[in-house]
Amino acid sequence: MAANLQNLQGQWNQLKGDVKKKWAQLTDDDLRWTNGNVDQLIGRIQERTGEKREQIEKYFDTLMSEGSSMLSNAVENVGQAASQATNRLREGYSKLSDQAGEQLGHARELVGEQYGQARELVIRNPVQWVAAAFGVGFLAGIIAGYTSSAVSHQQQSRRFF
Repeated sequence: MAANLQNLQGQWNQLKGDVKKKWAQLTDDDLRWTNGNVDQLIGRIQERTGEKREQIEKYFDTLMSEGSSMLSNAVENVGQAASQATNRLREGYSKLSDQAGEQLGHARELVGEQYGQARELVIRNPVQWVAAAFGVGFLAGIIAGYTSSAVSHQQQSRRFF
């Protein structure tokens, strides 16, 4: 019992309910823990219940071992749940990674096909494409020149007024 005294003190609030279930005649005042003195506690329980000291100590030992066993089971269950969650996350990441890789590969194929088609068009009709490029450049030059002259004309108009 002395070896479990510290464990008993640490878990007393949780164990108090079990003690009250076993000995319903005990009050909260009877089960008050005074300065870590287990002898006083056991003496009060003996006095109120008529139980022998050895039986009370044996009951406390049983409660402590059950509590330790439940704690061990809880820790093991939490560990298993964490392991399962980690495995599920890894599987999900792996699936997403595979899907993203497939999509990227598909996109690369499409871009490659489109580039190949555009290249073939330019190779088959180079004169038309050079003319189209020249026309686009010519129009861009006209627009830039017109914009530049309009801005210049506005600036000159403002000077006179």
